[in-house]
Amino acid sequence: MPPQLSAVFLLPLRIALLLVFFGAVSLPNRLVAQVKHTISGYVKDGKNGESLFSAMVQVKETALGTITNEYGFYSITLPAGKYNLVFSYLGFDNKEVTVDISKENQRLNIELGTSSITTDVVEITGKRRDANVQSTDMGKVEMTMEEVKKLPALLGEVDVMRTLQLMPGVMSAGEGNSGFYVRGGGPDQNLVILDDAVVYNTGHLFGFFSVFNADAIKNTTLIKGGMPAQYGGRLSSVIDLQMKDGNMKKYQVDGGIGLISSRLTVQGPIKKDKASFIVSGRRTYIDLITKPILKRVEDGAYDGNAYYFYDLNLKVNYRFGDKDRLYASGYFGRDVFVFKDSEGSFSAEIPWGNTTATLRWNHLFSDRLFMNVTAIYNDYNFALKSKFQDVSFSLSSGIKDASAKMDFDFRPNQKNSVKFGAIYTYHIFTPYTANGELGDVEITTDKLSQKHAHEAAIYIQDELDISTTVKINFGMRGSLFSHVGPLEKKVFDDNGATTDTLKYKRNENIATYVRGEPRMNIRILIDESSSIKAGVTVNNQFIHLVSSSTTTLPTDLWVPSTQKVKPQLGIQYTVGYFRNFNKNMFETSVEVYYKDMFNQIEYGQSFVPQLNTDIEEGFVFGRGRSYGAEFFLKKATGKLNGWIGYTLAWTNRQFPDINDGKRFSAKYDRRHDMSIVLMYEPNKKWRMAATFVYGTGQTTTLPIGRYFVNGQIVNQYGERNSYRMQPYHRMDISATYIFPKTKFYSDITISVYNVYNRMNPYFIYYDVDGDVNSGNLEVQAKQSSLFPVLPSLTWNFKF
Repeated sequence: MPPQLSAVFLLPLRIALLLVFFGAVSLPNRLVAQVKHTISGYVKDGKNGESLFSAMVQVKETALGTITNEYGFYSITLPAGKYNLVFSYLGFDNKEVTVDISKENQRLNIELGTSSITTDVVEITGKRRDANVQSTDMGKVEMTMEEVKKLPALLGEVDVMRTLQLMPGVMSAGEGNSGFYVRGGGPDQNLVILDDAVVYNTGHLFGFFSVFNADAIKNTTLIKGGMPAQYGGRLSSVIDLQMKDGNMKKYQVDGGIGLISSRLTVQGPIKKDKASFIVSGRRTYIDLITKPILKRVEDGAYDGNAYYFYDLNLKVNYRFGDKDRLYASGYFGRDVFVFKDSEGSFSAEIPWGNTTATLRWNHLFSDRLFMNVTAIYNDYNFALKSKFQDVSFSLSSGIKDASAKMDFDFRPNQKNSVKFGAIYTYHIFTPYTANGELGDVEITTDKLSQKHAHEAAIYIQDELDISTTVKINFGMRGSLFSHVGPLEKKVFDDNGATTDTLKYKRNENIATYVRGEPRMNIRILIDESSSIKAGVTVNNQFIHLVSSSTTTLPTDLWVPSTQKVKPQLGIQYTVGYFRNFNKNMFETSVEVYYKDMFNQIEYGQSFVPQLNTDIEEGFVFGRGRSYGAEFFLKKATGKLNGWIGYTLAWTNRQFPDINDGKRFSAKYDRRHDMSIVLMYEPNKKWRMAATFVYGTGQTTTLPIGRYFVNGQIVNQYGERNSYRMQPYHRMDISATYIFPKTKFYSDITISVYNVYNRMNPYFIYYDVDGDVNSGNLEVQAKQSSLFPVLPSLTWNFKF
């Protein structure tokens, strides 16, 4: 880290140490004088010792309460006396404990037991049942894997990313695709993190399945409005996924066998209630099934062609005591595509994937001050290796990060919760590295195209109860991004000839950007069951994914902000009305948003990348706008529950160098988007679910005329994205039978994707019949669909 960035990064650390001293020493002394004491501790799953995120802690004698952080820690400060605390969490029995804090602070660790439902009413209480009304959160969705696993899945592959598409404001990137857009933003504007490590490519099989194995994930949080200050670097949303810690109580094996893949998870205590581990793997076996078939086709001419993907999740943790805990986790995933032609003259191998590693240390300074220190490494890489006769060619691109961060959670009193911290990341971008051989001739770009950058941020946010009706959450994030050497940059004239080469030494500054990002949410209670909320969020994005596709593909390139490429800026305004009915059985909300996006990036019209040219030379820049309204109705209790979400939205872009400078609908524009989700559990043996989705068709650009020029057909295209494909709609259903429990748990799930065989448009192509010379030529536009009715069968087990 260069000295100037070290100073920026160390500043919040010095402030943090002062606040640590103030919170751990000075403040407790003052609170003693005010005759107040603190109850703090951790809330865990009594069956396996996993920490419970967002568990509710309520004081029965007052209206006060709090929730646990992502590590299960809570802290609540009250006047001296005796109190009854009620602990609750989704799918668990409530637990009430009497605590005496007449004389001193109390440490209270709680283990909750799994609910044994004996009535006809199934109650979903993973959070305070009126939290949607009481909190300042806007556009926030918390989802457990138990909820995700109840819904129908494409080919039996449970996918949390696809489940998030069923929420209002979150729109699918296409048929069967796990990528999505949030409130008009592109796929690269979503910050996806797994145990604090950024995941740059979230899709397997070119986006049809996500890289997240549901058996290894504990919780998922989506934030699409009012992004807290501890998150940054993206304009649209945050998807924060937490891996399971591993069973602290006993050894456990989970798994499943499906049509295209199988998965296996092993977890257990290294030392009971002290240390645990989890190892989770998943692999497709399409290649194994097709291998014997290909051997018999044309005498094995296609033997060796294959496609497969696999994931591996690892995590260990050790609890030194109530004050210290250490976590180490990692993810490794790969897609591999291999092709060989029947004559053996051409072959290609395309591997791509993510690698992440996270090391975290939790420390409790006092009953009110919690700290988390994290070191992170992640690496995304795409490669292509091909050979045709005596010509070989290889191409690779990717991005590597090394990060360090420090986060504090400080709760000085019951009406005030403060979070602050700092993060530093060193980026290495490889837009491309190409190598080729033709006989004795070698061509290589080596690492000349690599770009390096430092990124740092400090933040502070405070959630404050101003009165019984008004609560405010305000924060500030200061960000710094510096594009530095080493770099060799060629300078070209108007004819494309090289006129000069600029050389920058290691850590020599090329371009630096410093930005402030204020955020604020306010909640005003109307009555016990309804509230109005408003918020404004400013975000900057310093790294960019430039793509001509509608979702993240392995061939897409991540690039940094440079002298030419300015940081993206997003400003979002949100207003919402939240109301619950029938004793919180029904949750409803309406949110209206407007988002301005500056310095948006696209490829220029007719741009073709070249290996000897910096990819950013083909970029053009413009402005984007997105606005709309989201409607949400959820039934949270009963045998039959689910939700309905509807979004009415507009998204457009304006680039001086595209579409003659006129505003056009973005490829992310969806006028109408609706999801209906139903889940029904008639008894302990059966579980059924159905989903229905409807969305306005995607925009695209099509020819509006054709001409013959020198015997060739030349297309004349209409305005950018002026054509809209047919609407998309689909229904999926599933039924799960739970076998009577013997020595282990097992169930079998039947899912049907696209149950009424809707032939949704996937892409449009043109079929040309006839002969130009004869004058008898017919050009016909045709639509291609991807998935018909797709049934699947999955067996799941646990012992």
